[in-house]
Amino acid sequence: MTENKKIIETVDENGNVVNFELFDIVEFEDKEYALLTNPDIDNDEDIVVMRLLKDDEGYSFETIEDDEEFERVAEFIESIEDEIDDED
Repeated sequence: MTENKKIIETVDENGNVVNFELFDIVEFEDKEYALLTNPDIDNDEDIVVMRLLKDDEGYSFETIEDDEEFERVAEFIESIEDEIDDED
């Protein structure tokens, strides 16, 4: 069975193209956040979280610059993971 992987191409602050695989989208505090993994690195622990923005032209990803916002989102994601682990 073949998985439908959604590969997202982004450009980092140095102008380098970086590919990510869209792992999941979560909603928190009326905003959406994309959980991305790097398909070139075989490590599920390295998840990148970016704010997901929608407009008329589609979607864009934004780095979370606010440390407090990032911490709240990270804690929310960890709580979801803990709930899933408890169900297993």
